[in-house]
Amino acid sequence: MANTNYIRKVAVVGAGGNVGRFITQALLKTGQHIVTAITRADSQSSLPEGVIPKRVDYEKPETLVEALKGQDALVITVSGRSPIQSIEEKLVRAAGEAGVPWILPNEWSPDSANQGLIDDVFLFGMKVATRKLIEDLRKSSYVAVATGFWYEYSLGIANNYGFDFAKRAVKFYDDGSTKISTSTWPQVGRAVAALISLPVHSDIEPCLERYKNQLVYINSFTVSQQDMLESALRVTSTKETDWTVTKEDSRQLYEQGIKEMKEGKFGGANFLYSRVFFPNGGGDFESTKGTLNRVLGLLKENLDEATKRAIERQVQA
Repeated sequence: MANTNYIRKVAVVGAGGNVGRFITQALLKTGQHIVTAITRADSQSSLPEGVIPKRVDYEKPETLVEALKGQDALVITVSGRSPIQSIEEKLVRAAGEAGVPWILPNEWSPDSANQGLIDDVFLFGMKVATRKLIEDLRKSSYVAVATGFWYEYSLGIANNYGFDFAKRAVKFYDDGSTKISTSTWPQVGRAVAALISLPVHSDIEPCLERYKNQLVYINSFTVSQQDMLESALRVTSTKETDWTVTKEDSRQLYEQGIKEMKEGKFGGANFLYSRVFFPNGGGDFESTKGTLNRVLGLLKENLDEATKRAIERQVQA
């Protein structure tokens, strides 16, 4: 007889993407889960070995419902280049109709429970809306996982964490001392696998029910740009005098970025990253709200190893 106190069957949306691939591989590595990859019929993405692919058409909700029937949990990772809110709403409604009891929505971000961030960054408001939809439908429960920005991705793009490794240049938001919580892709994968491997119910140990309809927090590091620069110096065997360090006002960059976005201009001032780097702006959730790292048994990672991966990613781009 199946043990109904554990999640066995997990559907992952975006299993071929950056974070989705690490989540899928970590789930498979546990040996406890059967993983189904929900993917578009016309998708060309390669999927991790060991998953069961199910092709869907987002314009035909019945295909989503059919693909999700019999699943114990749905993990949603949707690319920022997609119509996220529309896709996620369709998935949530289909999961409810299919009887999926648990959803990990498309969170994977800084603290979307911080009212200041919600007010200033429309992307975080969409995450709040998804959580509310799940609660209002009353057919599934969620555990939303806040991770901060992805470290390798964010450090690997000069307009995000401000580092241009080819030019040995870094742009500090303000003086570069503001600390934010950030996570590597492998850590996100390990966190999701550990969370989904918890018992659903328990009176004596951590369980999913304890985090039902909550936003929970995990991270790899809580660091400043100055900390990142010191790591980069160690990894590249350079001195700070070898680098060009500039400083820009985070609030001015945020305002400029919002203005450019409203004008349809992209690629200039980064309103999202500059806002999270506001001093006391909610980017450091580890200090204010704590994390589930210890509960989930997550590794203490090496900052320099993660920095090295980010540098290699930027160089290869």
